[in-house]
Amino acid sequence: MRLRRGEFERIRSVLADADPDEPLTAREILDLLAEHGEEFDSAHRVATVLGRRADDGEIEVIRDQPYRYRLVDLP
Repeated sequence: MRLRRGEFERIRSVLADADPDEPLTAREILDLLAEHGEEFDSAHRVATVLGRRADDGEIEVIRDQPYRYRLVDLP
């Protein structure tokens, strides 16, 4: 039985590989995930996963309309 990586780890891996120049919306991240063969149900799910990790300091949430998300470089 193959274990699946967690949702945040999958998002983080794709974002780290893509290394975007600016924060991305959940929809842009969803599209980027699809380009890398990672399936997610919706942009809402992406936003939920990233919002939870913002509390831990791993994601920066820019609260514009729409919200944008950026990986935080941890030491």
